Amino acid sequence: MSNEHYPVVILGAGVTGLTLAHHLNKRGANFKVLEKLERHGGVVNTQSEKGFVFESGPNSGIISHPEVVALFDDLGDAIKIEKGNDLVKIRYVLKNGEWHALPHSPLSAISTPLFTLKDKFRILGEPFRKKGNNPDETLAELVKRRMGNSFLDYAIDPFILGIYAGDPAQLVTRHAMPKLYNLEQKYGSFIGGARKKAKEPKSELEKRTDRAVFSIEGGLSGLTNALLKSADEKHFDFACANITVEKQEAGFKVSYELGDEMNVIYCDKLVTTFGSVGLKDTLPFIATKEMQHLTNLKYARVVEVSLGFDQWEGRELDGFGGLIPHKEKRDLLGVLFMSSLFKNRAPKGGALLTIFMGGIRNEHLCDLNDKDLIKVLEREFKDLMKVSDYNPSLVKIKRYSHAIPQYGVNSNERFETIDAVQEQYPGLIIAGNLRDGIGMADRIKQASIIANKLSS
Repeated sequence: MSNEHYPVVILGAGVTGLTLAHHLNKRGANFKVLEKLERHGGVVNTQSEKGFVFESGPNSGIISHPEVVALFDDLGDAIKIEKGNDLVKIRYVLKNGEWHALPHSPLSAISTPLFTLKDKFRILGEPFRKKGNNPDETLAELVKRRMGNSFLDYAIDPFILGIYAGDPAQLVTRHAMPKLYNLEQKYGSFIGGARKKAKEPKSELEKRTDRAVFSIEGGLSGLTNALLKSADEKHFDFACANITVEKQEAGFKVSYELGDEMNVIYCDKLVTTFGSVGLKDTLPFIATKEMQHLTNLKYARVVEVSLGFDQWEGRELDGFGGLIPHKEKRDLLGVLFMSSLFKNRAPKGGALLTIFMGGIRNEHLCDLNDKDLIKVLEREFKDLMKVSDYNPSLVKIKRYSHAIPQYGVNSNERFETIDAVQEQYPGLIIAGNLRDGIGMADRIKQASIIANKLSS
């Protein structure tokens, strides 16, 4: 049994925990990271099989915060950033069984068949529409008010399916899409606001924050591997079971099983990074009412399928992928053309595609067994991707019961409770995807901010 004391203990070695550990080690801090899995990386997990390199988890990230650029600078030659090629800009949306490129400018929005004539006029008038005054307005309400129903159905809905696997009618804009919300609140419109924001002075890091889609050469595990090395593996314990925290008069007592041994360590500051799932068992000293607010967070259930073809003979893979609006009533959420975006993901002449199923409005698909799920997938895939000879060389199914948190109407209650609990228990920091965004870049930004607080 250990009785060591650490200034900081971090629970979780996913992207948040690894990034935080990287920053702390860089500053010479003493800390310990406890991870329940036998490996680092959390949901990030690159795999290779039969000449295919595929992700079991996130498939890419977006350089959407300066903290991401700064982290890449820190890691230097330890990683090789691979930005998606020009095809990233082409994103397809299904309408009436046909793929159409999603408009990327007001002009292309006028010519697309995705939107009705009425809504095309609404798009032209969007910069002149008054801003909303309901802070808890859902994304669906906001978009219908400013852009129209068809824009909601064939632009925002598939976009939200691609990010949240969610329902725009259940997501509160200021929490789920804060940048979009702030465009209207600060500048008065989406279109005009985007133009004005682009002209504002930027720091050097902000200038390099280009919102590019990125991966790492060889897969995203290259990033988590580099972070582990930079953070120094001596600070980590893996395969930690039954982690429980007790509040002490000063600091915290952390108990956990490591193999056949019960370990106890003490710390001044404790950071949880694993989201809302598991908080109740890990932090039993938090009152029931507050814990309910922290954990009353719905997660979308998602099935991710990696399909590899040694020879591709379907529709041209000339874009980022295709998203399928809920209104189309199909059994797929979308398809990503991974081997067209990043190098060396499939054998020459072949293709690697990632398919998503389930989500908030089709959770029943997640309950299908593998055999029935593959039947549904084959039927949809052959039709949508124009594949007559469906004979994939690689089929990998990954199920996520807590894939993506949904920032709905109870989000503000959760955020206020986090602040209150952290004030009540000095030294406790509740991080992870239950706040501050759901993307990989959000996790990097959150960890960077926490590192600064811990070091101040």
